[in-house]
Amino acid sequence: MKKLVYSSLLITAIAAGCNNNDTQSNTETPVETGTPRLQYTVVNAYPHDTASFTQGLTIHEGQLYESTGSPGESIPNNGSWIGTVDLASGKADHKASLPQEHFGEGMTILNNKAYYITWQSKKGFVYQLPDFKKIKEFSYNTDGWGLTNDGTNLIMSDGTNKLYYYSPDSLKLLNILSVSDHNGPVPNINELEFINGFVYANQWETPYIMKIDPASGKVVGQLDLSNLVAEARAAYPNADVLNGIAFDSANGKIFVTGKKWPKLYEIKIQ
Repeated sequence: MKKLVYSSLLITAIAAGCNNNDTQSNTETPVETGTPRLQYTVVNAYPHDTASFTQGLTIHEGQLYESTGSPGESIPNNGSWIGTVDLASGKADHKASLPQEHFGEGMTILNNKAYYITWQSKKGFVYQLPDFKKIKEFSYNTDGWGLTNDGTNLIMSDGTNKLYYYSPDSLKLLNILSVSDHNGPVPNINELEFINGFVYANQWETPYIMKIDPASGKVVGQLDLSNLVAEARAAYPNADVLNGIAFDSANGKIFVTGKKWPKLYEIKIQ
């Protein structure tokens, strides 16, 4: 199952140790010399519910929102849901939950509507804010992994090197963007966030977040969050992969977390 496997890259990252300093920074040598390494600093850390199998993360009008998936009874979790999260406590208010047959994935908010996709059901859901009343359902022909928006269009990933642009009104496919770096197509594009004109994307099973130019599909930068992955696993052995990026456009703050991580981190990209 897609969401339950750890790669050797993750194991290597865990073995690299951790740094608990709240002002830690990333100073390691780039893994891929052809992709510029983005430096970052950890500004703050907040609680995160270790029962939440994080799939989507976003901030809307100062409020943190999260969506989750439900990997099954073998890994205790709190189901597939979308809702608000209190930043100070990490406690979530599950505004809308999916039936058991749906594995929840990414989410985004655009025009005061929340969009929530599923992994292999090929079905998405649209909710009105703030009460999360379901407005409609929609279909797509691929897996659903990550979801964000550029202020005009929805942008979805499906675990390949493709980004799919959808109309938020008609929910029809408008464009497909292929993502590549100096080595060629980049697979396993997962959770997404649109930040200052670029698409930032978790690469599943790795500690990396890629910075993608939506005009060309080229990866123009890479964040290596190995230290945060290691810290999460050291604090909570059942912590899973890095997944979850949120951007507060009002103040420029960026937040990251992972599936079942005990913390959500505020980082500053240099």
